[in-house]
Amino acid sequence: MTTRERELIEPVDLCLPNGWLNPAAIGWSRRPLHRANLRGWGRVKRWEYWGIVTPTHIVGIVASSLDYAGLHGVYVLDRLTGTEVVKKDVVVPLARGTAQPERSGAGRVVARGGGVEIVIDQDAAGTSIVATAPGVDIGLDVPLPDGWESLGVVIPWGPRRFQLTVKDVGRPVSGTLRLNDEEFTVSADDSFAVLDHGRGKWPYSVTWNWAAASKPGGPSLQFGGKWTDGTGYTENAIVVDGRLHKIGEELVWEYDRAEWTRPWRIHGERVDVTLEPFHEKVSRTNLGVVANETHQCFGEFNGRVRTDDGVWVDVAGLTGWAEEASNRW
Repeated sequence: MTTRERELIEPVDLCLPNGWLNPAAIGWSRRPLHRANLRGWGRVKRWEYWGIVTPTHIVGIVASSLDYAGLHGVYVLDRLTGTEVVKKDVVVPLARGTAQPERSGAGRVVARGGGVEIVIDQDAAGTSIVATAPGVDIGLDVPLPDGWESLGVVIPWGPRRFQLTVKDVGRPVSGTLRLNDEEFTVSADDSFAVLDHGRGKWPYSVTWNWAAASKPGGPSLQFGGKWTDGTGYTENAIVVDGRLHKIGEELVWEYDRAEWTRPWRIHGERVDVTLEPFHEKVSRTNLGVVANETHQCFGEFNGRVRTDDGVWVDVAGLTGWAEEASNRW
């Protein structure tokens, strides 16, 4: 289904003074424009997720506040051996020690607890990421190139349930990854970073798909599904040379839930790509009425995507992931 989506070009508050969704905030943008002035409790979610892809490792860093708990984690996959060398997830009651700024790309994100510490500093020049957990120390710089475009979208389920997401794919990244006594250099020549910034008030039960992929000097992919279906807005795009091309259609996702590492296909009028996974990361949390199950498959993408001006872009050899996440929260 093709959608008709409004592009926002001026800063806007996500919420009205009463905490409901501001109708003027509904739309998508090429740079972060929303101030997430969320109020109160009631399934309010705030998170920052950074995924980093290097020739030797894939790193995931998440700092989140779900009102009643902070869920933080550090993950490191050794691509050469297929070993998950670090997989540390912690739950912090009432999200104590967690700070989440209102704007993407501005301010400090902090998450502490259970042996995990994450500090993310953001300004107009870019982002610095420092994260520690047992057996791992990470220090990264993610500069923001001039004119760089990302995808910001507000998904409106209703006046009291809505989500702001900023997906920024293919950012240059450099720094160090230390695993016990071994240090690895992260170079912008062969590595990239992906941001998932989220702020909103969610339904209790929801399932989503997310895919992201890139390579240094190449195009970047950002696709989502299920959670946006029927809202009139999508989170689908391709970024070429730092320019965002918004794809206003609900894409078809085909994958085998009995065998997650079989190929995934994502397609529509402007998209036809396939992911060949080389590793599946499985995450499960069960706190009774609160539960999560995520299958994130890392791999190589092939296929093609059409830009706004009708040009088909070959996406062969992009590295990234596709996932299905189911949440009761």
